[in-house]
Amino acid sequence: MKKMKKLNRETVANTTKRPERILQFGEGNFLRAFVDWMIQRMNERLDFDASVVIVQPIAQGLGDLINQQDGLYHLVLEGMNEGTPVRETELIECVSRCINPYVDFDAYRTLIENADLRFVISNTTEAGIQWAEGETLDMEPQPSFPGKMTALLYHRFRTFKGAPDKGLIVIACELIENNGDKLREYVLRHAESWNLGRAFVNWVEHCCAFCSTLVDRIVPGFPRDNIAEHHERLGYEDQLIVVGEYYHNWVIKAPEWVEGEFPAASAGLNVRFVDEATQREIRDQKVRILNGAHTGSMAVAYLCGFETVRESIEDETVGSFMRDMVAEEIVPNIPGDQGFLHDFSQKILERFYNPYIRHEWRAISLNSMSKWETRVLPSLLDGQANQGQVSRRLSFSLAAMMIFYRGERGGERFECSDSPDIVALYADAWRAYDGTVGALPRLVSKVLAYEPLWKQDLNNISGLRDAVVNHMRQILDDGMPVALKNLQSTSATPVQRG
Repeated sequence: MKKMKKLNRETVANTTKRPERILQFGEGNFLRAFVDWMIQRMNERLDFDASVVIVQPIAQGLGDLINQQDGLYHLVLEGMNEGTPVRETELIECVSRCINPYVDFDAYRTLIENADLRFVISNTTEAGIQWAEGETLDMEPQPSFPGKMTALLYHRFRTFKGAPDKGLIVIACELIENNGDKLREYVLRHAESWNLGRAFVNWVEHCCAFCSTLVDRIVPGFPRDNIAEHHERLGYEDQLIVVGEYYHNWVIKAPEWVEGEFPAASAGLNVRFVDEATQREIRDQKVRILNGAHTGSMAVAYLCGFETVRESIEDETVGSFMRDMVAEEIVPNIPGDQGFLHDFSQKILERFYNPYIRHEWRAISLNSMSKWETRVLPSLLDGQANQGQVSRRLSFSLAAMMIFYRGERGGERFECSDSPDIVALYADAWRAYDGTVGALPRLVSKVLAYEPLWKQDLNNISGLRDAVVNHMRQILDDGMPVALKNLQSTSATPVQRG
């Protein structure tokens, strides 16, 4: 096997040096496959003229490796485009370097003093945006991300004597609701705790923008299993190569003027700047359709013997269940333009066919009951209110979920990963089940009555308990594949048994 060239700016010709206008907290796969790829496109198509300096949010990370490759890496996009599998590979060169503030705080401080700096982009994980007690301004650096962000802004405020044009646009990508708003809240709380003064608070409030975002792209990450194949194809030894799906979507809630400074849509990227109400609406659409399709199908598909989303959507019976559930019982109960929602749902379902991504049901099954409550229950309740009857497939999904939590498939036991109270609820419910006529209604009633999960007693939803009991009887008597086929072959309510 021939020796591969190291990937760096000496071995790659004609890379471009650009002003360091973006500070990025987080060097992980997602930001490099999502945001940095977009910066690359904006540089190429719009002369955005910006490079990214990555800052490690924690002491251990990829910084040394990033610097060894001079910030260069390849992105491989794999997925479906209008029904056709596609694979694209490109060199990302917009990252200039990585700073570890725990090792080189002076370089970090110098970056903050850079007059060209305009944006801060972050993905410090769901646990990153949290309040931390006991932090002080003189720490180098503060342990928490909000603490670091407050100290960063204060140092910049003092360096440029409060100049309005030296404020920063902060774009948060952490997977929590209202991520930018929450970060801003903690920055102002630190400012008050550290007595940083009214002038600084005014500068943060009026000269900086904290943008909350919704991000959507599946990023499997480093292709460890076939890295030699990638190196052979590229002709370089790239230890930072990252794989992502072809689809991408970024929804940013920000002041109107921010879009003019970050014109991603003009570069042909699927990026939308919206107001708060629109972002809330888009989040609801995404959660109900994408996440709802996953959670609503998980127990059904897994108990039919399937391990992944792709093999499930390709199966005639399970695939039709997934598609019909979305088309007939989820989309019609989401407020908004039904034509747009239909097209959006088709794009979502197309992603399930991605031949390059192995999305396992057991990974999706983590904390399934709370996911069902937030992602699927709203569609069931709205269907009841709008059509005056219980949704057949959504109630079947709930019945399948209750059987899933029995922890048995094909005679083999498996563990359900959920909070201790949910695990205990199902353990008690199934322990009491003795197979008699009244046992199943008692089990279902017990689960539906669990208000800490549902925020209400679902036994009060007309017809729901009976529908779930009936579905469960068919599944337990005939097996999931037969019960599902019967469900899909008739438009009538299943015949009562027992």
